[in-house]
Amino acid sequence: MAGKRQLEEAAEADADKGDDSDSSSSEDDFGPRPAAAPAAEKAEAAAVTVQQAKKKKRVLQHEKEYLRNLPCAAMYERSYMHRDTVTHAVLTPCGTDFLVTASADGHVKFWRKMPEGVEFVKHYRAHLGAIVALAASADGARVLTAGAADRALKFFDVAGFDMTSMRALEYTPGCAAWPLGTVVSADARGGLEYWGAEDCGAPPKGAVAFSYKVETDLYALAKAGTQPCHIALSPDGASMAVLARDKVVRVFDFRRGKLRRAFDESLKVFERAHEDGRLKLDAHDFGRRRATERELEASPALDLQRCAFDESGHFLLYPTLLGVKVVNLETNRLAAVLGRAESGERFLGISLFQGVAKVDTQFLLARDKQRGASGGAAAKPMTSEDLMKAQVPDPTLCCTAFNRKRFYLFSRREPAPDEGAEGRDVFNEKPTADDVGMEMEAAAALGREAILRTTLGDVRVKLFGEECPRTVENFCGHARSGYYDNVVFHRVIKGFMVQTGDPLGDGTGGESIWGGEFEDEFHRDLRHDRPFTVSMANAGPTTNGSQFFITTVPTPWLDNKHTVFGRVTAGMEVVQAIENAKVDKLDRPHTEIKILSVEVV
Repeated sequence: MAGKRQLEEAAEADADKGDDSDSSSSEDDFGPRPAAAPAAEKAEAAAVTVQQAKKKKRVLQHEKEYLRNLPCAAMYERSYMHRDTVTHAVLTPCGTDFLVTASADGHVKFWRKMPEGVEFVKHYRAHLGAIVALAASADGARVLTAGAADRALKFFDVAGFDMTSMRALEYTPGCAAWPLGTVVSADARGGLEYWGAEDCGAPPKGAVAFSYKVETDLYALAKAGTQPCHIALSPDGASMAVLARDKVVRVFDFRRGKLRRAFDESLKVFERAHEDGRLKLDAHDFGRRRATERELEASPALDLQRCAFDESGHFLLYPTLLGVKVVNLETNRLAAVLGRAESGERFLGISLFQGVAKVDTQFLLARDKQRGASGGAAAKPMTSEDLMKAQVPDPTLCCTAFNRKRFYLFSRREPAPDEGAEGRDVFNEKPTADDVGMEMEAAAALGREAILRTTLGDVRVKLFGEECPRTVENFCGHARSGYYDNVVFHRVIKGFMVQTGDPLGDGTGGESIWGGEFEDEFHRDLRHDRPFTVSMANAGPTTNGSQFFITTVPTPWLDNKHTVFGRVTAGMEVVQAIENAKVDKLDRPHTEIKILSVEVV
């Protein structure tokens, strides 16, 4: 189908952006690189590439401006809790600036959009069971929810965050929306129909540009044997996006009913890209994502997926196995992937906010004063800089995720490095006994410290399980299984580092606890800025196995090339003794220095 191959190429281009040619390891032996191509061949190839680009490349004017008004962070900035799985999230339009979220237990929460992030306002137990629909009116003034168990519709005033009315139904609702001039419906066979909102008859005159449905591509889903999960219209009504159960996102010209684009995001496409090496994910990460995807495909939660246009109508956002993709519909290229670094969440529902949150200055002053009076941070008078900051656009994407009791906010900001003990995941609900038990089990599995018992003495290492959980899990798994027992320090360079972790003892062996290699976990707070830093050895990006090293001096040039996962807290003199050992031309100690065992505590 049109557009599938192009999106695969866009995904490859996006993955290639993260491939830094200067990020190769500076401490493993690699061998010579291939000779560079002759200058004449390079020039000829470049000329052909430029000529092809001139013929094929499409350009969207002011694309950079449009992208500046969209979230761009690779990681979510903040997340908040419900008591049960969050199923729906809607950001209201047109200056009302509220976020409304709903969960599987029938609860609804109102959040005020602030100049940065959101603030909780009110909580309702709206329905007796799961909420099947949550929709905001076009003017943003009202919100409705539909419950399946109680067969009820409930209407809320957004600005007053209050329930205004309710209506009992004689049937079980499946979805709900606030219609304007034309309604688009879909049946169980995948057929799409246009209706007039007033009389459920033909669409209003001039709304469509075809006489017969056979002139359109509205049978595309029925031909593919699939059903839609969500239908979204661009703000100008020119385009319609249909996210279907077969994981293909189809974009139609609304008036003509013709198919403009089709993006295949099915699992088989990602499996093929992974086999080709274009996905740039390690085997363990991809395996986990694939297992989650298969679980999702067998779950009713598949129908909770949502897509959204930006305010210009040129960009479409939708969730995939890789993260939330932002696709330029004019150039047919991938502009960004939000949440690519979040391998633990499979995002489903999305809602987009663009513009400046309209929050009264007096409200901000009263809030700060109240916080100061309640024992919080001292209230500070708002400066002109604060007022200007409140007028800066804060594009925000709110996402729900598969089997998660949280919703996630993406912005143009990465998570702040100094968020204190709470971190970016706000515990605004009391954790259940199951949640506490799972966290304790995870913490115990990772371990907080490790003791390397060597032939020269013990070295105690603090492990950073929260910052780089997969690396610490790999290290602790090897330690507990005895993988590191009797492994030698095979590479020792005075004034630099000592390296170990290779069961072969020559720097060419070792693998992860999952088999093969796994990806890097760089963290802004973990740097090679001091001696006695414990870091993963590798042969380039995403090639971590079992080998690791301990620095003996600051080595800042290794930042963002090797994953820092620990610091030596005791036994520095042992590390220095290993560093001072006599070595041969290959930096191997003349006298073997071994790790006898590793204890995780």
